[in-house]
Amino acid sequence: MDRVAGPDIPAGQDHAHDAGLADQIAVLVAPQGRGHQPRLNPVELRARVFQTEESYRTEQQRIFHGPSWHYLALEVELPEPGDFRTTKIGDTPVIVTRDSDGEIYAFENRCAHRGALICLDTQGKGKKDFSCVYHAWTYDRQGNLTGVAFKDGVKGKGGMPDTFRMQDHRPRKLRIALLHGLIFGSFSEDVPLIEDYLGEEISSRIERVLGGRTPVVLGRFTQVLPNNWKLYMENVKDSYHASILHLFFTTFELNTLSQKGAIIVDESGGHHVSYSAIDREAQKDLEYAKQQIRSESEYKLADPSLLQGFDEYHDGVTLQILSVFPTFVLQQIQNAIAVRQIVPRAIDKTDVNWTYIGFTDDTPEKRLTRIKQGNLVGPAGYISMEDGCVGGFVQRGIAGASGQEAVLEMGGSQAQSSESRVTEASVRGFWKAYRSNMGL
Repeated sequence: MDRVAGPDIPAGQDHAHDAGLADQIAVLVAPQGRGHQPRLNPVELRARVFQTEESYRTEQQRIFHGPSWHYLALEVELPEPGDFRTTKIGDTPVIVTRDSDGEIYAFENRCAHRGALICLDTQGKGKKDFSCVYHAWTYDRQGNLTGVAFKDGVKGKGGMPDTFRMQDHRPRKLRIALLHGLIFGSFSEDVPLIEDYLGEEISSRIERVLGGRTPVVLGRFTQVLPNNWKLYMENVKDSYHASILHLFFTTFELNTLSQKGAIIVDESGGHHVSYSAIDREAQKDLEYAKQQIRSESEYKLADPSLLQGFDEYHDGVTLQILSVFPTFVLQQIQNAIAVRQIVPRAIDKTDVNWTYIGFTDDTPEKRLTRIKQGNLVGPAGYISMEDGCVGGFVQRGIAGASGQEAVLEMGGSQAQSSESRVTEASVRGFWKAYRSNMGL
């Protein structure tokens, strides 16, 4: 469900064609050959889309303030009136809070007076209002201006003019959508309902992990990456790399491309699911040896119980990575459940905010399993450690190659669901959604 937090949501942003940006990402239609219909060629992606201030600035306007939903927090992080968290949508700081009516509200963390941050804390409880430290302008939990220090002056002198109306001055408010305990926000009045934005397939896959359950936050941290935010989102959507880059996957046979699984790409291209299931009875996978790809190592686990999980979803799926355009990820790797929020910081700097979760009905044994398996992911995770490096490798590798192109042809040229995970379909889907949102 979603609702409008206030009546003053900015109008939709201008999506006019920008030739310079369009030149960075081009989808070409091949000439019609004899006996063949025109076909969509793979995305032609130039390195400069990860390198220019022009791209970064335009993304802030058209994607992060455009008609998209952005993950803000978990509902359980704001259980009582006055509870709040601060976060970001792109470069824009945001306050998320629960008011006495029980509803969730979000508004820009920017004082309407001179632009200072209203709230300096990451989180808190029992907050009655928010007061800017600079000049003590005060806002309620819905973002309305309720107090201006010395508004009427002192001893009849100074103060604001008679024409000043507090209701005319407040930070920008967001629309709010709640889905299976996740809080999403948008600055746009044109964004569809969250269920329509995601579509049935993606919504059902979120429900699979979170539906009907109350999360418990087990831990959180921020990982700082030396690369453009889009490189991390490409990595999330890239099922092709997982069992090649991550030796842990193939060493312990947690994820190989020959296992049962598939890719789901929604119609917009921007949302995806990659999932697989371990076949305990399958013969040793020899495909990696044929490709002369490292797929085994001499390393063993000192504590094999790390990989001894429990059957949580009763569908055989042991790995599910789900992304929502532009910057949200929900992961299930064995019994390690986490949400990731990707926050652009600069052309070549990105924050990944990780939140590990369990559930209120977990037994002590299940909780211990989740905590152990949390070691699979994160900056030093047995699996995710390489993901934190490889985006930086690309950012450094393309430093002198702004006009060069990437190849995104694995699995064909379309951005659509696939029974094979030997594909870049969901990466192509990301760029399809990116072009649409950027007006290219």
